[in-house]
Amino acid sequence: MIVVPKDYHIKNELEEAHIQCITQSEALKEDIRALRIGILNIMPQAESYEYSLLQPLGQSVIQIEPVWIRLKTHTYSSSDKKHLDSVYITFEKAIEKAYLDGLLLTGAPVEEIPFTEVTYWDEIMRILKYARHNIASTLGICWGGLALAKYVGIEKQVSPKKIFGVLETRNLNLKHRITGNMDDLFFCPHSSHSRIPDEVMEKERDRGTINLLAHAEIAGYTIFESTDQRFLMHLGHPEYEPERLVYEYTRDKEKGRTDVEPPVNLDLEHPLNRWRGHRTELFNQWIKYIHETTRY
Repeated sequence: MIVVPKDYHIKNELEEAHIQCITQSEALKEDIRALRIGILNIMPQAESYEYSLLQPLGQSVIQIEPVWIRLKTHTYSSSDKKHLDSVYITFEKAIEKAYLDGLLLTGAPVEEIPFTEVTYWDEIMRILKYARHNIASTLGICWGGLALAKYVGIEKQVSPKKIFGVLETRNLNLKHRITGNMDDLFFCPHSSHSRIPDEVMEKERDRGTINLLAHAEIAGYTIFESTDQRFLMHLGHPEYEPERLVYEYTRDKEKGRTDVEPPVNLDLEHPLNRWRGHRTELFNQWIKYIHETTRY
């Protein structure tokens, strides 16, 4: 169940996907308070990406109130300004009157740029500092996961060619609160120009910085967490639909990029989703963990 504005632009689309949508006034009548999940959405065309997150979040039996957050130092040049102004708020506004139970940091098309050269990096760091001490769990997806890793001292490396496609991934911890019910082997989309070498991840594991949760042959360790369990990093794109990978391949080829090969394990003519179960389990277990550990 998702709490959305009365005239939310994708309400019908969510309901067609069997996601129950209610307004804020209807949510206040419920006996249990909705979990406030801050979503720091810095994907291109932000408004069109919202469905990708709300669809899996809405699968949870726990009521979710998404709080869409915009950065003050980011221009959002490809996004609809009217929509941003009506739906998105700053992080300061988001925590002004009520705390956030969880925080989600999306990907961003800046993987090849050093973190310190990203125009909004300092603002991201201030938000993550607050989140580490005040929010039950922060989930980072793709570049968002790399950003969380950087915060705990793990640096990314730019890959010679794009890590792209649907990768078979090995579950490394079948007793973990997030990955415990996932398949031993599962598929997940990836679309990144950066990665973290295995030897770096294993060294940080041995130092007690992180717990390693999943590994893919091409991408390396793809799911991991800080040992205090405040940060959960997923370097893939479990929220993607197959058509998104087709779109990105076409876009990259039109730009003349020679370091991008066709996505592995995906038929461009007839793309199929092979990771829906992984996506649903990831978001369900993340929300469950927040629900069980958050303050009421």
